[in-house]
Amino acid sequence: MWIPLFTTSLWNTNTIHLWKTKYIQRRASPLYLPLLERRSSSAPRFAIPCIQAVQVDTSTDSQWNNAPLEEPLMTTTSERPSVAKQNNNHLGNTLDPSLMDSVKKRKQRAKEEPLCIVVVGASGDLAKKKTFPALFSLYYHDLLPNDFLIVGYARRPMSQEDFRNSIMESLTCRVIDGPQCQQKMDEFLPKCHYMSGMYNKTEDFVRLDQLLNNFEQSFPNTRVDRLYYLAVPSQVFEDVVHHIHYSGRTKRGWNRIVMEKPFGKDTTSYLQLRNSLRNCISEDEIYRIDHYLGKELVQNLMVLRFANYLFEPLWNRDHIASIQIVFKENFGVEGRAGYFDEYGIIRDIMQNHLLQVMALLGMEQPVTLHAEDIRDEKVKFLRCIRPLKASDFVLGQYRDRQNPQRSYLSEPGIVNNSHTPTFAACVFQVNNRRWSGVPFLMKAGKALDERKAEIRIQFQSVPGGLFSQIVSSHLPHNELVIRVQPDEAIYMRILSKAPGFTSRLEEARLNLFYRTAWEDSKDIPDAYERLILDVIHGEKSLFIRDDELEVAWNIFTPALKEMELTQDAWKPILYDYGGRGPVESDYLAAKYGVQWSEGD
Repeated sequence: MWIPLFTTSLWNTNTIHLWKTKYIQRRASPLYLPLLERRSSSAPRFAIPCIQAVQVDTSTDSQWNNAPLEEPLMTTTSERPSVAKQNNNHLGNTLDPSLMDSVKKRKQRAKEEPLCIVVVGASGDLAKKKTFPALFSLYYHDLLPNDFLIVGYARRPMSQEDFRNSIMESLTCRVIDGPQCQQKMDEFLPKCHYMSGMYNKTEDFVRLDQLLNNFEQSFPNTRVDRLYYLAVPSQVFEDVVHHIHYSGRTKRGWNRIVMEKPFGKDTTSYLQLRNSLRNCISEDEIYRIDHYLGKELVQNLMVLRFANYLFEPLWNRDHIASIQIVFKENFGVEGRAGYFDEYGIIRDIMQNHLLQVMALLGMEQPVTLHAEDIRDEKVKFLRCIRPLKASDFVLGQYRDRQNPQRSYLSEPGIVNNSHTPTFAACVFQVNNRRWSGVPFLMKAGKALDERKAEIRIQFQSVPGGLFSQIVSSHLPHNELVIRVQPDEAIYMRILSKAPGFTSRLEEARLNLFYRTAWEDSKDIPDAYERLILDVIHGEKSLFIRDDELEVAWNIFTPALKEMELTQDAWKPILYDYGGRGPVESDYLAAKYGVQWSEGD
């Protein structure tokens, strides 16, 4: 049956609440008693729809149901009627970990179960700069189990002393003046061991398993769990996971495997990788990590949207003109040239980090805060995005006229005449009722004018010309700005009258700067700390599910294939090191009636 637009637009909790209130008032009013009394089989037909049009289920409101119609319920300011508790048994098992569970609630059982942590690729930069510092910080804050063993596994021959010295260089206590920092380091390092081995040799993984078993035998009467962190290129995922399955599993607890991006290069390669891994591990055991989901402001997006009544009614096409997600770095590839030249800025930043942020901004409210409910809504939103075409992009590549050695093509490891983009801007179209017609703009680039990652929700223009005589140009849009890094902040850009004897209007801010709003802001955990802790606790809300990743690749793969099959037609535009990027990105935004808004 077709439902008229005016009916669907009214069918929400706000109007239902209004109808319910009016109906309740009718029940308590003598004016409507004759009408109610006529509700019988012999009542006129016109009276029934009159009542049914506003009737709602009031079974949970026992006070209304039990109150006589002739006696209105009296409420005083000192005593208010209690609200019946909702039965939420259908919302899932409350014993499962949830996104907003406190660390104290989560860690009790985890503290009692010994844990083996294996960092595969322990000699690489990612492990030394991110993984081991995160593990130490968790230990420093007493968030690891009481008994644990950390094993670094890599191909490079290295002594135990050399290994511990290499990771000690990057260990910090996060709070510089934290108590007993050096003492904690001295306690942590002896728990870290190193083993050299190949990624495709069964005998090496058998030796690793023997080392882990020696530790586990010290706890004969309790569960012992194993966590494998794969800080290695995706090309060796299959070899490592196959050997873990056949030679590295524990039968006394859970086995969990953390995988770093990239997960393939397009839809086809991802599906091949996924199908190969399915023969060895289940989806429950895989934790596909995206460190952007562990950042403080990204975690706060759901709270901002769904815990504040101010925002959710405005979070739609009727009130929002555009949403912009911007990622900027003020340096080049810096030692990652070989990897970056193979993948480029679209695969490295946009298809994963920024698309995950976009999903949290655009999805509907989940049923609960449990992982599967959250990820269900993200997948639904991503499926509504129209697959991208090459014409939806502007591509760029940085150069340095003053110092040609800093140009991208001069970086060591870059293929001659490489067409790999270091800058990309694109526009997404979302085909659903909430977002139809609202452009989602995304921009990411290296060697730009600043280091910044932020989200800008730009609201519609104010209708009418009330202040047109005071403001010479068009009134600026209100904006909600969420700065992910650096200097985490949330602020609203509004228009305000300047103080004093003036009628001048100026743009002003409503600010929430984390470093000044909370004392604890100086101790914000690194994203990897939060995510590794979630793996230990089995909480998957901030990790990417297999179908979610497939849909994400389906969005980008058509454009990527078109660019790579016709490289000459989509050759990146050169832009200056330290600049704003290609001016063509401004023209792309202008096609949708939008201007990039990046100023403070």
